[in-house]
Amino acid sequence: MASRSADSPRTGNGSPSVDAVSLAIIEQLQEDGRRPYAAIGKAVGLSEAAVRQRVQKLLDQGVMQIVAVTDPLTVGFRRQAMVGINVEGDTDPVAEALTAMPEVEYIVITAGSFDLMVEVVCEDDDQLLDVIQKRIRTLPGVRSTESFVYLKLKKQTYMWGTR
Repeated sequence: MASRSADSPRTGNGSPSVDAVSLAIIEQLQEDGRRPYAAIGKAVGLSEAAVRQRVQKLLDQGVMQIVAVTDPLTVGFRRQAMVGINVEGDTDPVAEALTAMPEVEYIVITAGSFDLMVEVVCEDDDQLLDVIQKRIRTLPGVRSTESFVYLKLKKQTYMWGTR
């Protein structure tokens, strides 16, 4: 069986395909998002230009993002919470509406006690209250919410590597 190359447009589930070399590039960038393309190329056996092209393709396909990860408390966001949401009917319209809220950083459709889990990052308690009470709970289809307020951030990494 032939292996998939980075040039294959999609996998069987509709996701962009990613070959072993691209996975190695991603791992290099997870270790250090500012690592020079020349150093990545040396580590994965490609030229600097080839790495640059692959990184751009991975960005364009939405496979990865290169961002600065901060502790929200240190940059003025003193209140974070995970909000569990129960929905009546289809979860997709509620999830889509939540994507438009700038305070919502993370949305997952789940199985279990909640239909959706949403991470909210706010400047203070008043903003969190407004987001939950006036914006999330009023969305059509939202049956109930339960909030889990973060007291302290102990670990936040994005170093799970690739498979």
